[in-house]
Amino acid sequence: MGKGFTIDKSLEATMHQYQIVGRAAPTPKNPTPKIYRMRIFARNVVLAKSRFWYFMKRLNKAKKSGGELLSVNELHDTSPTKVKNYGIWLRYDSRTNTHNMYKEFRNVNINGAVGQLYQEMAGRHRADPGSIQIIHATTIPDDKCRREHVMEMHDRKLKFPVVRKIPHAAKKLRTTFKASEDPWAPWFRVWGFRVLGF
Repeated sequence: MGKGFTIDKSLEATMHQYQIVGRAAPTPKNPTPKIYRMRIFARNVVLAKSRFWYFMKRLNKAKKSGGELLSVNELHDTSPTKVKNYGIWLRYDSRTNTHNMYKEFRNVNINGAVGQLYQEMAGRHRADPGSIQIIHATTIPDDKCRREHVMEMHDRKLKFPVVRKIPHAAKKLRTTFKASEDPWAPWFRVWGFRVLGF
């Protein structure tokens, strides 16, 4: 990258998908412990590793201090320019109970769909990101979709209204660059001449 060049944070994916492989550390009693592999969604690799050990501790009684990671890889979509339907099964803890949910989203990649999920859960259910556990996330074909807001996008003749028609400038008035002025500048000029006597 060039000097002084920065990427706009809003263009970056908020969530990343990692494949983490790990196990409990070998002991004399169990020299070859079972190896576990998980797909974890997190903002960065540090949080992904933390989430991996969170699940390992609850599912397999293996802690970070008594375990080892064998590999950590970031997964990427094979077709990141094609819009797909994503189905996500999740569990989250509300202030009163634990709930299972199924949600559908349309996005170009699974990271974007999971990002949408976290935004919706925060907006609709006030769910903290730490209380959400994604059980399964996958692409689903059009005929398997169940949610109305996703199915209405499947129409081949789908059209959107043009709500603000902007007329094109005449060809003789078109320029590559347009000079612009502060909208208050003419008023300041008038006030300056009349009131201050400049």
